[in-house]
Amino acid sequence: MAIDRVRAYFKTWGIEGRIQEFDVSSATVELAAAALHCQPQRIAKTLSFMVDDQALLVVAAGDAKIDNKKYKAQFGAKAKMLSPQEAECLVGHAVGGVCPFGIFEGVRVCLDVSLKRFETVFPACGSSNSAIQLTIPELEQYSGYEQWVDVCKGYEGA
Repeated sequence: MAIDRVRAYFKTWGIEGRIQEFDVSSATVELAAAALHCQPQRIAKTLSFMVDDQALLVVAAGDAKIDNKKYKAQFGAKAKMLSPQEAECLVGHAVGGVCPFGIFEGVRVCLDVSLKRFETVFPACGSSNSAIQLTIPELEQYSGYEQWVDVCKGYEGA
């Protein structure tokens, strides 16, 4: 299971015990916010795309939406989300649990600036009923991100 891969990934830093698992689904921003008793915008949702035959993850705030013009300017391609089957095969996590941790080699990770307004955020941990609370510096460290990007709209402060 993908959550086991994420747990093993976090074990290298000794933080696997910080993973939270729920008796309810956290597969959407709204469900995750309810399970965590936090504001939906603090959910760090991970969106999966295909760019130049390579999987790309964009981690963004729960209230942010992809801005197609900004995305195309940043990545030189139209925003084409992976299907649920592609996400699982190319990234290693099923939709609802996609996160930048314990992913397959060669998957690019970018963090969207919509997250920078928070001290801590809650990304998933490879399953549809898990999350971990991370500071922004921790998210940077553990996600293996390549860069911060500005590809979203519609969030508070945008």
